[in-house]
Amino acid sequence: QVQLVGSGGGLVQLGGSLRLSCAASRSIFSIDVMGWYRQAPGKQRELVVTITSGGSTNYADSVKGRFTISRDVTKNTVYLQMNSLKPQDTAVYYCNARIGTSYNWGQGTQVTVSS
Repeated sequence: QVQLVGSGGGLVQLGGSLRLSCAASRSIFSIDVMGWYRQAPGKQRELVVTITSGGSTNYADSVKGRFTISRDVTKNTVYLQMNSLKPQDTAVYYCNARIGTSYNWGQGTQVTVSS
């Protein structure tokens, strides 16, 4: 129903910043909820942050105050600004778009934080 292309991961030192992007193949206003999830080695995928079509956000406690989700509706793109990164933020980050009961995933982008 929607294709997602994520980008922006990389290697950064403790305390550094990265910005992830997720471009959708349709208007993000037509998507009920967009967001980011992450999966660290040996762990389950977990929610990082979501944003509804109306703009309401929901952050995981572990990233509150450090990560910010935003969107550019003209580009159908959602961004994740990550500041004050910690080694425990190391994971593959997946963009997600939920339309009704359908979950659509991007390809994942690696974020590695070195200490």
